[in-house]
Amino acid sequence: MKFTVDKHDRYVVIQPLSPVLDGDVANKLKAEFMMRNTSGQRNIVLDLSNVEDADENGIRMGILANRLCEAHGGLFILTGLNDKVLGLLELSNLQQFFTIVKSLENAEDLIFGNEIRLDLRGK
Repeated sequence: MKFTVDKHDRYVVIQPLSPVLDGDVANKLKAEFMMRNTSGQRNIVLDLSNVEDADENGIRMGILANRLCEAHGGLFILTGLNDKVLGLLELSNLQQFFTIVKSLENAEDLIFGNEIRLDLRGK
């Protein structure tokens, strides 16, 4: 399973290149999320624009990433979801655990707003 990692100053964008987000892909992504988080990256954007389908394991791996980011005051954001993947999130009632935006620009806006809020609080 291949994915791209685009590092920015205050966040990282991870984009799976596989058309199916299944258990195998999820395990590799979990390892990447944990590595990024332990290296100090608290904001992760998962760009699913290449993903056409997902299974329960693929969807649930995002919950771990969300918890990792939240534990450090950061955000885990999903973007690029097609109707099928979004429908799976809704069907499994997991959409409430994720911040879902339409574009990377929207994700950046949320991240920078959160970072400004954290800076103002002195964290």
